[in-house]
Amino acid sequence: MRTALTIAGSDSGGGAGIQADLKTFSALGVFGMSAITAITAQNTVEVRSVQNIDLDIINDQISAVFEDIGVNAVKIGMLGTSGIIKTVAKSLKKYKPEHIILDPVMVSKGGHHLLERNAVADLNEILLPLSSLVTPNIPEAEILSGMKIHSEPDMYLACREIIDKGPGAVLIKGGHLDGDPNDLFYDGKQFHLIKGERVETKNVHGTGCTLSSAIAANLAKGENMLTAIENAKDYITTAIAESLDIGQGHGPAHHFHQFYGHVH
Repeated sequence: MRTALTIAGSDSGGGAGIQADLKTFSALGVFGMSAITAITAQNTVEVRSVQNIDLDIINDQISAVFEDIGVNAVKIGMLGTSGIIKTVAKSLKKYKPEHIILDPVMVSKGGHHLLERNAVADLNEILLPLSSLVTPNIPEAEILSGMKIHSEPDMYLACREIIDKGPGAVLIKGGHLDGDPNDLFYDGKQFHLIKGERVETKNVHGTGCTLSSAIAANLAKGENMLTAIENAKDYITTAIAESLDIGQGHGPAHHFHQFYGHVH
């Protein structure tokens, strides 16, 4: 059984964060484990409050998993503070997992800041160089690259800026641009535009978490990076198309769509 560890925040609403990651790992046939960095009180409408977890507890969660079970791939989501970033980086340097997928979570769908502004520099300097792949959306890619992204050509420039900071590869998600949500993958040598189809739905809570954890699961199973990304994109596209009309805001993707289809 292949294994994947999510290092991220908990979403009480169940649609994003470690809940989305664990559902994704399970749906894709990988044994999922978690190190919780923060507890968020949130639902489909809002993030009400956030409590960051004690750094020693975060460190212990990660070491407990690595020292007993072993980890084929790591997905990193919400980190919140510089202290958490440094704690996670120290653990990753110690255990050296083969695959590290960094989803640079900065702001929630509702505009709640999930990463302290002063921690962005640490994310750039400490975690990006450790990552096999970083998966920013357009607003996150603008922060990481230091440039505005208004078009697909801008995405190519931003990829080059971000890869210079040391990650193995970059995947900029194009969903915030007009038109089809095409994603751009760059491994430092070649660009691959991964075409997407726009699904008309408001139910997109947790889609970024789900995509990055699907990539981690596919890498854990031995797929190469590009194949892992393409298969993850197919998975999340169907999960959005079959999304669940739960709650009064942005509902979640349907993580188990291949098991029990469309739910009315």
